[in-house]
Amino acid sequence: MSDPVAKKEKKDKKRKSQAADLSMASVTEAVQPIPVPPPPGTASAEAVVMEVDAERAAKKAKKEKRKSLAAGEESIVVEGQEVKPEFYVPPDAISPIASPLAGRKLSKKVFKTVKRSSKVRQLRRGVKEVVKALRKGEKGLLVLASNITPVDVISHLPLLAEEAAGVEYCWVLSKEELGAAGGTKRATSCVLVSSAVVKKTPASGAVAKPAISPEDIKEWEQGLKECMEEVKKLDYVGAVQY
Repeated sequence: MSDPVAKKEKKDKKRKSQAADLSMASVTEAVQPIPVPPPPGTASAEAVVMEVDAERAAKKAKKEKRKSLAAGEESIVVEGQEVKPEFYVPPDAISPIASPLAGRKLSKKVFKTVKRSSKVRQLRRGVKEVVKALRKGEKGLLVLASNITPVDVISHLPLLAEEAAGVEYCWVLSKEELGAAGGTKRATSCVLVSSAVVKKTPASGAVAKPAISPEDIKEWEQGLKECMEEVKKLDYVGAVQY
């Protein structure tokens, strides 16, 4: 039979040796030397500075690249004119019923007028709002995007515009650019620039929006008038070749 006293002494000895090993390890960690940067002016210090500068320059270049891509600075040249990648529309994406199609010069005017009308709160966005406004008898300029798929979503709107009195319509290339002009981050299939100032009374308890300045109204009216006159001159078959 094994002696229980000898077993106990053996366990105690093992426990003491483990405790000694742990204390030695902690002492070794505590006395490790703290890294000291090299004195300035030496070759080692210059190497450290160059490495840090290179890392900072690489990070800055990556950040600027991300900003430029987000801002769409890299443009596509189409027929001698620069177009932002998000607004580029290939010819095969243009709907066959997109007539009259505004040229690039007129499109810029139209987008500027859409932007101004959004500022003076005279813009109807999307199929639902546009149809509702046309049925109520609102007059103005209807702008349709030619790269909407399926085109059946807005194919009935030109007929509604032709039946309504005082409404002109035209097509532009990009739904993304039309949405951006209307002040939204999403693409827009159609907008109606209303030609008559509609004054809306705020609901009870709602905070009234700031008043629109007469200068903004004058700019919007002038831009809309010019656009509608130019749209009237467009041909309704093969208006512009892209």
